Amino acid sequence: MSYLNPQAIVSTEWLARNINDPNLVVLDGTYHLPTANRNASEEFPQKHIEGAVFFDIDDIADADNSLPHMLPSDKVFSEKVGALGINNEMRIVVYDVYGMQSAARTWWMFRFFGHENVAVLDGGLPKWIKEGNQISSNPVTPLPTTFVCNRQPQLAKNLNEIKEIVEGGKGQIIDARSLGRFNGTEPEPRAGMRSGHMPGAISLPFTEFLDPESKTYISSEKINHVIEKLNIDLNQPITTTCGSGVTACALSLGLFLIGKTDVAVYDGSWSEWGALSDTSIVQ
Repeated sequence: MSYLNPQAIVSTEWLARNINDPNLVVLDGTYHLPTANRNASEEFPQKHIEGAVFFDIDDIADADNSLPHMLPSDKVFSEKVGALGINNEMRIVVYDVYGMQSAARTWWMFRFFGHENVAVLDGGLPKWIKEGNQISSNPVTPLPTTFVCNRQPQLAKNLNEIKEIVEGGKGQIIDARSLGRFNGTEPEPRAGMRSGHMPGAISLPFTEFLDPESKTYISSEKINHVIEKLNIDLNQPITTTCGSGVTACALSLGLFLIGKTDVAVYDGSWSEWGALSDTSIVQ
């Protein structure tokens, strides 16, 4: 059985054939965890796919919110994206340097702001390089344009909405963090976080949707098998969560591929829930 929504990912072969399409924009959506001690925006100029521009989730964010890379206003997103040379008619392909870790966050953000013509490069930069495709250190100067937002608020959840689910409201919460972080046996990468998980949440590390070697998405049959094994009901509302709303999007993308297009992401994720003193936590 093939993906029900295959348009959400493209292969490295497809990108190699279409890289010069004037209506295509390639974005590097890399984000590193604080413990990695790496700076994606500084690394990007040294090595990227030819013609790509950098999509900085820490810059295209709500600057007034103390939580990391929270969704910005329509005005900020429009201005920042337009400055990257992206308009509403373009086909967007996003990759990251891990193969699949943060690229889906950019994919989800564009969907949230109403742009459906966006896909993730399956296998990301490692697969692109392994297959002998061109990388570059040449600077790219985008031609500014206009991007108009059409916000889809149902694709994001806030703290109060998550509290309602935890307290018995309708819906399932799926946690993309590692099992150790979910169970509270591994430390959180951000200071000030309590350890554990939300009551009723289901542990599904985002890596379960990926081939361990190529970092490409597993087949729809395998994704469905993972879902069935965890007794996740695709007919019920689903919200994904993680440390700061990044790898949660990788789960949302996997579910989107098999036809579950209405998955919401808890934008604050554990950076919000785990830092509060009055939220329920299970270890």
